[in-house]
Amino acid sequence: MVTTFDLNYDQKRPGFFGPFGGRYSPEVLIPALDELESIYNECRQDAEFQAELQRLSSEYIGRPSALTLAPRLTAEWGGATVYLKREDLNHTGSHKLNNALGQVLLTLRMGKRRVIAETGAGQHGVATATVAARFGLDCTVYMGTEDVRRQQLNVFRMELLGAEVVPVESGTGTLKDATNEAMRDWARNVDDTHYIIGSVIGPHPFPMMVRDFHSVIGMEAREQMLARTGRLPDAVVACVGGGSNAIGAFHAFIPDLQVRLVGVEAGGRGDVGGDNSASITFGQIGYFHGTRSLYIQADSGQIQNVHSVSAGLDYPGVGPEHAYLAVSGRGEYVRVSDDEAIAAFREMSRLEGIMPALESSHAIAQARRLATELGPGKSVLICLSGRGDKDVAEVARLLGREL
Repeated sequence: MVTTFDLNYDQKRPGFFGPFGGRYSPEVLIPALDELESIYNECRQDAEFQAELQRLSSEYIGRPSALTLAPRLTAEWGGATVYLKREDLNHTGSHKLNNALGQVLLTLRMGKRRVIAETGAGQHGVATATVAARFGLDCTVYMGTEDVRRQQLNVFRMELLGAEVVPVESGTGTLKDATNEAMRDWARNVDDTHYIIGSVIGPHPFPMMVRDFHSVIGMEAREQMLARTGRLPDAVVACVGGGSNAIGAFHAFIPDLQVRLVGVEAGGRGDVGGDNSASITFGQIGYFHGTRSLYIQADSGQIQNVHSVSAGLDYPGVGPEHAYLAVSGRGEYVRVSDDEAIAAFREMSRLEGIMPALESSHAIAQARRLATELGPGKSVLICLSGRGDKDVAEVARLLGREL
């Protein structure tokens, strides 16, 4: 096992992050993965592709996203100055469109006319449906029945955008089960369909590719913090399910060893199996959805059911790059409970007039602890990965209110 951090960890073997990553997929998918890797490597070097991605990121997504001082949270917490990287202000309301846009351009380059996706909180599904509508592609989104129940607003948004939303009843009806069904669809329709995976999970090249499309978050934030404060933040904080917004926020800061990278997992209802989704805290090395990483599983290796109040963090594993950052010590990974996340949701709304997604609220709760720990004169940067409109009905239900 890794005991020290290697700055060149993702350059040693293609598709691996130290001992994690790789491509462990059914044989029927290998040609499609090879094609995707080849096309992506071409596009990384293609000035025309990069210019088109940058143009659409500006004109369609609304990048760069703002860096916002949180003055009332800073005063209330009485410690470090708090800044927010406002991915909630992107078109569709989260960071997810960065990746969906990049992957749909790859889909067009491959000549495919149908895209599929999995979604938990619905934000990746909405992002995928949005880019499919923009470019005239057929779109199918798989979503667990439990997530359909608690994210009805996003289900209707996807349908308005022209996507077919397929409820998945198997398992716990959450993100893991939706991913299973999307993988099965892709295997059946691989010739004309591209699977736009929504997080830094899955077989190579997905963890690398999704990271690269989201790395704009950290690159912008790094420049913005230097321009605004003359120094880098003392800590960057982001929620971690699969880990897309977090790796996007962290990646530009990885060489800056003085900057703490703090990933916040879903602590759920407690530390007993099935009550949380803290894969780094409680997980073991295993193989799932095509990659080697840390998963919540039984001793036999069977993937276990998990829980989070936030549908986007309700996944039993974590992206392989996060697993490496955790075991090497470069990243710090902690957990925040459902109740703490709901309290942070309410506090941010009341003090800053910004309603965060329940996923992002986990990061806000941990940032409160960090701000107190670091004290005045220091700074904490929170990746505000999405807005909370989608969660209002569920929070109201949990608080005993009827809308």
